[in-house]
Amino acid sequence: MTDYAEEQRNELEAIESIYPDSFTVLSETPTSFTITVTSDLEHIPIRELCFTYVEKYPDEVPLWEIYSQENLEDSDIDGILTLLKQQAEENIGMVMIFTLVTAVQEKLNELVDEIKNRREEEKRRKEEAAEEAEKVLFQGTVVTIENFLSWKAKFDLEMAELRRKRQKEEEQLHAGKIKLTGKQLFETDHNLDTSDIQFLEDSGNSVEVDESLFQDLEELDLDEDDPDFDPLALGSDED
Repeated sequence: MTDYAEEQRNELEAIESIYPDSFTVLSETPTSFTITVTSDLEHIPIRELCFTYVEKYPDEVPLWEIYSQENLEDSDIDGILTLLKQQAEENIGMVMIFTLVTAVQEKLNELVDEIKNRREEEKRRKEEAAEEAEKVLFQGTVVTIENFLSWKAKFDLEMAELRRKRQKEEEQLHAGKIKLTGKQLFETDHNLDTSDIQFLEDSGNSVEVDESLFQDLEELDLDEDDPDFDPLALGSDED
């Protein structure tokens, strides 16, 4: 008759000697303990495997659980759990904790390259996305038939609305509903530019300018920067 308790105690002593710095007993009934498993990948936390003996271990597989799963994909965890199940079934009848831990250690080392590749691929995708965004920023929007037709339809609507507003304003102007400002009058009726001159010519009146009145202005010493300067005082002095 197999003494399961004796086999379990002997294995615990061997495991503790193999992993002195990473072996921790959690409970004695049932026997439960953790073993830390390191990986060679930087920034990946240490993995902890928790094992619990069942009554008839090693004729029955132990219970296990993975602690500290950060930075591992769900598919990675599933792969490790599948590996543990496979190794445990192949070693039923023999103490197997060392075998299971070694298998997980090797699996993590295999995942190192895969995780590195995933990170490099993610970095490459981000760089390509940034380059594409920069190209779009400098190149602008590529004209296609679809976006041109969309722009033209919008442009036609805006022009139609502008023509409608102008037509409405003209109708209101002719109906006398809108009173234009002086500026608007000159902008709409260019005859007003010479209306005053034409009025004088039609009435037979003319305006003559005596240029001699302005001939001596350049000789005057006009100190306009003087705060006491009074242009009206010039005429009074002559009188």
